[in-house]
Amino acid sequence: MTEVLQTESLRKTYKNLVALNKLDITVEKGQIYGLLGPNGSGKTTTLGILLGAIKADQGTFSWFKNGEKDENRKKIGALLETPNFYPYLNAIDNLKIVGKIKDVPDLLTHIEKVLKQVDLWKRKTTKFNAYSLGMKQRLAIASAMLSDPDVLVLDEPTNGLDPQGIAEIRTLILDIAKGGKTVIIASHILDEIEKMCTHVGILKNGKLIQQGTMQEIMSQDKLLLINGESHEKLKATIDELPALVFVKELNGQLLIRAEETFSPSQVNQLIAEKGVYLNALSVYKKNLETIFLELINP
Repeated sequence: MTEVLQTESLRKTYKNLVALNKLDITVEKGQIYGLLGPNGSGKTTTLGILLGAIKADQGTFSWFKNGEKDENRKKIGALLETPNFYPYLNAIDNLKIVGKIKDVPDLLTHIEKVLKQVDLWKRKTTKFNAYSLGMKQRLAIASAMLSDPDVLVLDEPTNGLDPQGIAEIRTLILDIAKGGKTVIIASHILDEIEKMCTHVGILKNGKLIQQGTMQEIMSQDKLLLINGESHEKLKATIDELPALVFVKELNGQLLIRAEETFSPSQVNQLIAEKGVYLNALSVYKKNLETIFLELINP
């Protein structure tokens, strides 16, 4: 794949606070890359450095294998803060101003294209102050997409939105990625990241503690929920079986870890061969939130 972004040992401090500590991430073309972390973990600082708004103390980054040159930003659309448009102008007039600043050719054609893309064409003449928060966020994404960038960088794009607004932004981001764009998202809303992203980097106190595909991040030991007439007998049986490990009781059942080579039916057979019979067995999958909390709170 084609490399879009690479950072090497990025570091940023504010007085005695280390906001970013030796950050190394790689983003390739077509990925939806989620930069995750609790508040204060360094997500916004990272994006600020990558977009030239903040100067790193140490380290380097490179867009499109072209270093840190200002010209790279012509190929990047960004939304870093709360949408900020002229409240008494409509969508078209606001985007005209943005387009002139960005020197977008054939501006009206591009405005129509992006407003249709974010499903605001029918509200193109509505004043910005009459938009809902979700509509304002979609207009901001339209503004970021106006110059047809290769990469879209979003900082907390669903923050403060209601469930419908969150779903709209999620669908929009997925559609943009399907169109061949690379998307980088900083967020702490883990459920949405799990639904959208192909790749993830997890930050804690400015340090990258995990990076990989969503599949790699979500991969885990085989966990099973089991139940039987006696939890004590089940626990004793599990202790006798090297292939199984008791983890904890969960919602009235036992959570156990099985060796990767053992299927659920084989686990059932192993326990039955000890004269103990299950009345419930199911595969247990952690969500991204659970994995995230385990990583940042080991």
